[in-house]
Amino acid sequence: MVTLSVDNTRCQGHARCLAFAPEVFDFDDEGYAFVPEDKQIWDELPEDVKQAVANCPERAIVVSESSPS
Repeated sequence: MVTLSVDNTRCQGHARCLAFAPEVFDFDDEGYAFVPEDKQIWDELPEDVKQAVANCPERAIVVSESSPS
């Protein structure tokens, strides 16, 4: 299982994540990225999300992997 989130202390609002995976990332009223609750947990990350992670200049997208219980 993979959990996806955005570290809001690092995000600078460049919107590269939105360019790569608009169906996963959203932006708050101040222009900072977040992952809506229904998009936070994955069995495996899609390729477009992996590209968003790789292209975030602040490395604000956090990917946490855990083994199933």
